Amino acid sequence: MHIEHLALWVRDLEQMRNFYELYFGATANDKYTNPRKGFSSYFLTFPEGGPRLELMQMPGINEHVADPLIQYMGLTHLAFSVGSEMAVDALTERLRADGYTVVGEPRWTGDGYYESVLLDTEGNRIEITA
Repeated sequence: MHIEHLALWVRDLEQMRNFYELYFGATANDKYTNPRKGFSSYFLTFPEGGPRLELMQMPGINEHVADPLIQYMGLTHLAFSVGSEMAVDALTERLRADGYTVVGEPRWTGDGYYESVLLDTEGNRIEITA
């Protein structure tokens, strides 16, 4: 058994697809659209395999009003391993320079990860790990 994919409702489907393609090397499938429901989605596949990420958009989805700097119950972050401390540092600085919010500076955690934490274009927490 394994996790096949995770899904996120998003406000701006194209902007989120571009973010994950640009910074995490994702490849999107052809956009799926159901005009009757106003639903559109992409499945993103990552270079080294693992679970895919489905980005979904549809009118009428309730906004989750939360402060992205505060932790809440439920799914809290997506973690991407980039292979080394140097790669964590480099991607963190690239994202910071491009205007993204870093909420956790690169550091060793008590459970043995070297990681940083940032917010994607819609405020979802992303861990970048070695």
